Amino acid sequence: MTITDSDISSALSAYLECHPDEATSLSEPVKLLAQGSGFASRRNFSMHVTVGALLVRGAEVLLVDHPAYGILLQPGGHLEPTDSTLISAAVRELVEETGIDPSMLFPSSQTPVYVEYGRVPARPAKGEPEHFHLDFGYSFVTTQAEVGRIQKSEVRGAAWYPISVAERLVGHRIARAVT
Repeated sequence: MTITDSDISSALSAYLECHPDEATSLSEPVKLLAQGSGFASRRNFSMHVTVGALLVRGAEVLLVDHPAYGILLQPGGHLEPTDSTLISAAVRELVEETGIDPSMLFPSSQTPVYVEYGRVPARPAKGEPEHFHLDFGYSFVTTQAEVGRIQKSEVRGAAWYPISVAERLVGHRIARAVT
């Protein structure tokens, strides 16, 4: 079953219940969700949903080298029509990009640890005008997962970084994943 706008609204509401101080910064996606539809489709250029996966292993966090942005980030990406939940989409992206064995992943929570709304520059080569992403990030823990075959079409590499280094590189998302 495909992820619906209702699923997206429910996940955002659950997040805002945990983080009411972010209601102002997320007011635009709340308004868009109330007025529009089809936000699981990457062809919706008013806004569409993406997911991220923060994987913690002891005192380390897994990051990927993202070629489109030229920076280190948590694994993640666009929803697919076969995704049934936002958290399972985050697992799919993590597994696809890093080759991590999904049986080694344990969700920290069913509620996202971060939700970010931001502008994405136009990508004419992909036929995409400037648009907005609503990114839902989920946290997972593992004790022994190792990077496997990376998805070279999406990432240049994947490696474990000390939490303090990852937090400096990626920002506040890391602290939320660890707590």
